[in-house]
Amino acid sequence: MQYKFNMEGTCTKQVSFEIDENNKIRKTFFLGGCNGNSKGIAALAEGRTPDEIIPLLQGIRCSFKNTSCPDQFSKALQKAIDCNNN
Repeated sequence: MQYKFNMEGTCTKQVSFEIDENNKIRKTFFLGGCNGNSKGIAALAEGRTPDEIIPLLQGIRCSFKNTSCPDQFSKALQKAIDCNNN
């Protein structure tokens, strides 16, 4: 299933990704933000489950902000899980 979520409080405006039939994250793409960091996060998430990635990224802060691109990605993954459970 394919997902697209807006990001809040970060330089990245949007994240899109797929969760395949085996519950693995695929094809993560960040719109805007730090290109290298976004590619790094996407590469680390590829082939893993949301349950593996969420606790690793949750609560990471960027500088003086209360959130970060990794934190917002963890929130988007949680929203995707919640959508599938409803």
